[in-house]
Amino acid sequence: MTISETYITRLSAWAPGVGNSGEWDEWARGERDITGGTKGPELSFTEPMFRRRLSQISKMTVQVVHGLLPVADDTKLFFLSFRGELSRQFQINKMLIGEQTLSPAAFSLSVFNAPVALATMALGLKGGYSALYPAKDSFACALKAAEAALCSAGAAELAFVYADEEAPPEYACFSGECPPPAAFGLVLSRTPGPGSVPLSSLKRDGDSPLAFLKRLLLDGALHVSP
Repeated sequence: MTISETYITRLSAWAPGVGNSGEWDEWARGERDITGGTKGPELSFTEPMFRRRLSQISKMTVQVVHGLLPVADDTKLFFLSFRGELSRQFQINKMLIGEQTLSPAAFSLSVFNAPVALATMALGLKGGYSALYPAKDSFACALKAAEAALCSAGAAELAFVYADEEAPPEYACFSGECPPPAAFGLVLSRTPGPGSVPLSSLKRDGDSPLAFLKRLLLDGALHVSP
């Protein structure tokens, strides 16, 4: 069976200090930095009670999906993270060590698929989702898995979303320097559109997510959606 080319037709992204399309283009050219920290997007399009409890990674994921897909869309989501709800997991570990108990409220939003599930709830999405932690921390493997899902599902498009939040400083001794907090999403399609970019022209083994995003922005065909 011949596998046809996969195209990137839409791009959305958010990180602390880098929000709109012009700022992301500056970041790609090395003229702006992701500031780090635990700040998340405001999510003014959601209800206050909904966004009040969200972590940084969940807020970034909701924001990116909002820029990528229309409300009540039926495109399937493919979610990737290397750290997941790390801050919530850290607080849970502290609770277990200090109090030797765990509240359901603390656990409920700490699971790995929480960010993408919350995005589907916030936007009323109907296509379902998959959540993936790829083997050997490989971003290239995650892209291949998303391509395989697109081809096997028989759908015209699939939304691929990456997000990682700021790591608690207490974890620095285990992981060294962590990549900065950031999230971005791509609409992957089996047919090209205006300004689309062939995925095969961007993939590199050993890529980090942000290295891939920088190369995509420097290509110049696509810009971050508002």
